Amino acid sequence: MKNDYIDMRENTPELDSKRCKMIALGIELFLTYSIYIVSLISWYLYDYFIAFLTLTLSFIIIGIIRSKMRTISIPFKQIEYQYNDKEIAKFYTYYEICYNSKNI
Repeated sequence: MKNDYIDMRENTPELDSKRCKMIALGIELFLTYSIYIVSLISWYLYDYFIAFLTLTLSFIIIGIIRSKMRTISIPFKQIEYQYNDKEIAKFYTYYEICYNSKNI
């Protein structure tokens, strides 16, 4: 009989340098609030109908960006778990941007 088990969830990596923490914070804020900022700007410039369509389109685009970043950065064994924007930003910053520059 084959024993199938799911590995325990690994902790989110801790970022050491200020540069990496600021990059992770910027990515987190982009993933979380850019949808609303873009729709508010389009509402101010155009109309509420255009703002609603922009909100819908930006929701789809940011969702694609979020899933792409999640797929690239989270280890394969941990991909079945749910992650919020902060954890995705930390994983992406740690593995893609700050992995080789530990002591900056």
